[in-house]
Amino acid sequence: MSETTNQHKFEEVTLSTEPIFQGKVISLQVDTVKLPNGETATREIVKHPGAVAVLALHDDRMLVVEQFRKPLEKCQIEIPAGKLDPGEEPLEAAKRELEEETGYRAGSIRHVCSFYTSPGFANEILHLYVAENLTKGETRLDDDEFLECESITLEQAWQYMKEQRISDAKTITALYAWQAYKLTGKF
Repeated sequence: MSETTNQHKFEEVTLSTEPIFQGKVISLQVDTVKLPNGETATREIVKHPGAVAVLALHDDRMLVVEQFRKPLEKCQIEIPAGKLDPGEEPLEAAKRELEEETGYRAGSIRHVCSFYTSPGFANEILHLYVAENLTKGETRLDDDEFLECESITLEQAWQYMKEQRISDAKTITALYAWQAYKLTGKF
């Protein structure tokens, strides 16, 4: 690789893009790419606007919501989360989602980390925040959103994970962050 180029030795150069589907939340496209060895291949790519998730801590408990997840055909227990609205900053989205889904407002909220959920086929980035010093307000669920909020201990959360009632990456990441916080005092 030449020092004058910004191309990484593993980069795949897009030769063409075919839009397949445009939905409310995601779009799907198929890209034809040139591989580093000069061959071509296709890549199915899901485009997503990004999302936020909130590890909301209240009285040494974590706020979670239980809701039905159609792709899994079962209910799941997860931390409050949602997609970014167009032009919305992740911090503002985290505050909004926390209040909409749990009714709580954060006295303090800070960024923990950001991660890609499935980089093999999607560009969704998820921004994880921790919210503390919570005060209760009212939930404001979307018209198509049906969920129930509860607060659980770290031990309950590990048990739910063992039972696969918690099985999504954002909530599991939050559990490990919370455990590290309890051990070190830092996120």
